[in-house]
Amino acid sequence: MNGNDVRLIGLRQGLVAALLSLTVGMHATGAVAQQPVASQSRNLPRILVLATGGTIASTSDARSAIGYNAGGITGEQLIAGVPGIEKLASIKAEQISNVGSQDMSNKIWYQLAERIKEAFDKNEADGVVITHGTDTMEETGFFLDSILATKKPVVLVGSMRPGGTNSADGPLNLYEAVEVATSPQSANRGVLIVMNDTIHSPRWVTKTHSTAVQTFQSPNSGPLGYVDPASIRYLSPAPTSRKKPLDLPKSGLPRVEIVYAHADMDANQIEDAVQHDAKGIVLAGDGDGNASKAALDAMEAAARKGVVVVRSTRVSSGFVNRNVEVPDDKNGFVVSYDLNAQKARVLTQLLIGNGVTAPEQVQKAFQATY
Repeated sequence: MNGNDVRLIGLRQGLVAALLSLTVGMHATGAVAQQPVASQSRNLPRILVLATGGTIASTSDARSAIGYNAGGITGEQLIAGVPGIEKLASIKAEQISNVGSQDMSNKIWYQLAERIKEAFDKNEADGVVITHGTDTMEETGFFLDSILATKKPVVLVGSMRPGGTNSADGPLNLYEAVEVATSPQSANRGVLIVMNDTIHSPRWVTKTHSTAVQTFQSPNSGPLGYVDPASIRYLSPAPTSRKKPLDLPKSGLPRVEIVYAHADMDANQIEDAVQHDAKGIVLAGDGDGNASKAALDAMEAAARKGVVVVRSTRVSSGFVNRNVEVPDDKNGFVVSYDLNAQKARVLTQLLIGNGVTAPEQVQKAFQATY
């Protein structure tokens, strides 16, 4: 080999390295249009990824050193950025929305529910993964878990740190979500949330920290299990049966307001909710779901008018029980037990939308965990 050959080989290697670097950079910024992702193997499980946006699909913003805009990256681009994910499943990605989860809406919830039902009814997929922002992920998960009747896994996943950063958690979270969705161990467990190597039930999980990657915790129950790229470990067997799901209300979800309790609270929030035609009111109450006398009196008046009134708590853990400090039987109130205010609101919407408004029947629904 002469000197010219050596120089030619070196030039080719340098060109290949430059092209690879450019391609990786364009993938990171979303500049490369990705083709639909699908494994060549027909023996792999089929996973449908429904992308909705969120931090996991974010792009950076120069407003600050950690600034970013939720949404912007497509589901196909997200999958293309996860090494080895194609070995887990034959993956198809569809874009349902591309918003931060603070803008999650009933419309998107219905789109997700209908697409999941269609995919399973037509045997298009063996599992579904939903990429989602973390702010309202527990509400979306709880909504879907309340209305879906399937043994196949549905897994929600997101990230706490935006893509393109040194510590981005989205790629590993997405890999592990697909891993959980393809596992036979995940069958008949309802909707799941996978974040930070941990598997949670949307009934019990909540976001506990504004920025930490370990934000999702299940304080009243603990997680369902743990996952890493090599294994899945559930802490208990899958239930043999689950509660009957609620129907998806054809007329949409009714207006239900959350009222936040505080010191020196008056009746204004509650009376305003009634005046604006709220069909239900959820109290994020002090302690075990308490509030001032003025607020409780207004809630009792609302209940007499047929408004469904639910006592929850602003405290991060613990249960709200009946007839402790507040005479729930006398006042016609419902208590949320383990459900926080945001999930109590979702269940109240679904129940009213299904014609369930009598306090004793609403209370029965809140007591059922599976």
